[in-house]
Amino acid sequence: MVKEVRSARFPLVTGLATGVDAQHSTILAAGALQTSSLYTRFASGIAVNQLITDFRRTTNLVKSAELRRQAQSDSGQAARQEVLLQVSQAYFQLLGGNAAVRAAQAAVNNRAITLRQIRALQASSLRSTLDVRFAEVTLSQAQLDLVQTENLAGEAQSNLAAALGLNRTEAFTLADEPNPAPLEATPDSSVQEAMSKRPDLAALNLTRDAERLYATAEARLKMPTVSALATAGAVPAGDPRLPETYSAVGVDITIPILNGGLFSARRAEAEERTAAADSDVQALVNEIARQVREAWLEANTAARRLDVTTALLAESNEALRLAQTRYDAGLGSIVELSQAQFNQTSAEIQNATARYDYLSRRAALDYTIGDLQ
Repeated sequence: MVKEVRSARFPLVTGLATGVDAQHSTILAAGALQTSSLYTRFASGIAVNQLITDFRRTTNLVKSAELRRQAQSDSGQAARQEVLLQVSQAYFQLLGGNAAVRAAQAAVNNRAITLRQIRALQASSLRSTLDVRFAEVTLSQAQLDLVQTENLAGEAQSNLAAALGLNRTEAFTLADEPNPAPLEATPDSSVQEAMSKRPDLAALNLTRDAERLYATAEARLKMPTVSALATAGAVPAGDPRLPETYSAVGVDITIPILNGGLFSARRAEAEERTAAADSDVQALVNEIARQVREAWLEANTAARRLDVTTALLAESNEALRLAQTRYDAGLGSIVELSQAQFNQTSAEIQNATARYDYLSRRAALDYTIGDLQ
């Protein structure tokens, strides 16, 4: 686009070839007024047209095109950030799914050991058949949890493959990610940072500035255009009164007078587009502020949830230890032990997924700020 507009600054060189068979001294032709006589001839040559000035109309058009080019570059950066967000969230989803599978598998292994122990005690008449049945139920529940977490991990693996642009699912080996720095106390600084970093806002600002320059260029349509003209060539065959070569130079001044209001309408249209672009920028500024605050709240909630699930896991581990001790000592029931096992497995899965949900929310916050790398 920039080259297209800038080309008006450079000479326009045209090759010409003309063949005419005319009556001598003819000065009129149907459909047009002639400024010179028509001669039988064959001539060839070149014509050069060089713009001298159009009172900066082309300059404004070139600057407008350059701003649009920069806006396209920022739009490409915005698309890149969207891809990064999709990959990051799918990545953390798969990490959380794998962690949940490991927790569910550990629960299956532990409950299988418990079931074997209770069956051995039941064979020795130290535990009842009811205890065996409860242990079998808790093992089946753990196996069901494992199936569900494996299914979710498989979906996460497919999502990551799709985010990476793959048309097939692969077994990815993922490296864990450390926790980011703690959140700011309020989202205000993040909102201000987003206003300077968001590529889509930068693209819209550049588009608005391009529209403003284009409106300025359209306003200069009413100004004259001054061009230098030159032509030269040869007449190898034709009327003997014609010289064998020809050349001429001149200046052409084009002054618009009346054109049915075309130029004023084009200027009004460009100014309306500029006003619309201003409104679009303000609307996006408001939307970005909302997005950042919402993403900050979600990330803050995820961080608090992570703290709660960490404490819950520690408490459920302790409760399971006490329930196992009471059951081994004959002071607790199998129901109490089964409930403690269920609570511990649930807490471990929740804690595993909470961490990666927090990382995913932080990635979303970085995206709304325009700082996703």
